[in-house]
Amino acid sequence: MEKYYHQYKPFLFFLLKFFLSYILLTVLYHAYLSRFDATAFEVDSVTKVVAKQAQQLVQFFGYNSEIAENAEQNSVKFFVEGKYVARVVEGCNAISVLILFVAFVVAFKGTWKHTLLYLLFGIVFIYSLNILRIALISIALYFYPEQEHLIHGVLFPLFIYGVVFLLWVIWVNKFSSYATKTTSK
Repeated sequence: MEKYYHQYKPFLFFLLKFFLSYILLTVLYHAYLSRFDATAFEVDSVTKVVAKQAQQLVQFFGYNSEIAENAEQNSVKFFVEGKYVARVVEGCNAISVLILFVAFVVAFKGTWKHTLLYLLFGIVFIYSLNILRIALISIALYFYPEQEHLIHGVLFPLFIYGVVFLLWVIWVNKFSSYATKTTSK
């Protein structure tokens, strides 16, 4: 048994750090969300900011765009050229994706400096891509509402999770302690 423990120790520590980081961040995020009254259809502040920034980006692209809090559910209504095209809900703010990203980077340790800088870069990059994602989804749904499943359910999740996966690969191969061990051999 001890032989297997030593053989799989790095993997077990990776899993332990990943799950502890993920659980801690998820608990903190849910504590944040609990401050908002779901029964009164109150939308959390991060989701409101994300919707506003996406709306501003749609306007930057040359389309008239507006947002309005939904009085019937916890969401922000998104309009393009006066047409209601989407609703921005808590799941659209990318916080759960960011938690997953952070937990992985923390679990695949690197130097403190590299870890903090990569986390900062990754969080800003993923957050910005998410704003772009919501803006592009809204514009696409304005023109192709019948393609909602393909646009929202397939293409854009594939895009955002693909980027996160790519950032993980870069982290492991370029900046983590694992990368420095394999390049020094």
